[in-house]
Amino acid sequence: MSRRRRISPEEEALWERVKKTADPLRKAAPRPAPPPKPALTRPEAPSAPDPLPRFEVGAKVDHSRDHDLVAGLSQRLAATPPAMDRKTHTRLKRGKMRPEGRLDLHGMTLSEAHPELLDFILRAHAAGKRLVLVITGKGKPRDRGGPIPTRTGVLRHQVPQWLRMQPLAPLVLDIAEAHVSHGGHGAFYVYLRRRR
Repeated sequence: MSRRRRISPEEEALWERVKKTADPLRKAAPRPAPPPKPALTRPEAPSAPDPLPRFEVGAKVDHSRDHDLVAGLSQRLAATPPAMDRKTHTRLKRGKMRPEGRLDLHGMTLSEAHPELLDFILRAHAAGKRLVLVITGKGKPRDRGGPIPTRTGVLRHQVPQWLRMQPLAPLVLDIAEAHVSHGGHGAFYVYLRRRR
């Protein structure tokens, strides 16, 4: 990439003299006259449409597009393509595979659950286990009485994120919601990579 040098005042003066002697190839179209300066008086603002639509009392309103929330955890896990082979994934989703280890995080806080999860996954991988079950629970619904929706099950939403972060990400091949026989929405299958 070349750097442009500055033009000296002498070169600029020379260029101006050359420009005056040159004839244009085509006649330039006449430039339009500049628009008149606005008057100092403020024009009246056009009446804005009513920002709130009017509804009849008792009419049904579709609120499905009123919010911009992230898709639910089940939808996000289902949308990600499985990293394992199809046959194993099908057996896993049908509950046909038996977990080789189990960790129950019920009733723990985030600060208690994170080290437990780290220790459990590191030990399971070191022992050569491939499929483990992490039980988080579904969470208790809490109605805070406000307009902002709150998520239920803090651990249920946090555990998949922890499994996708260092130092666990290189050990975890896939994460899936557990079959109903193993806890359903309140548990996750964690499919570990083979030891090398």
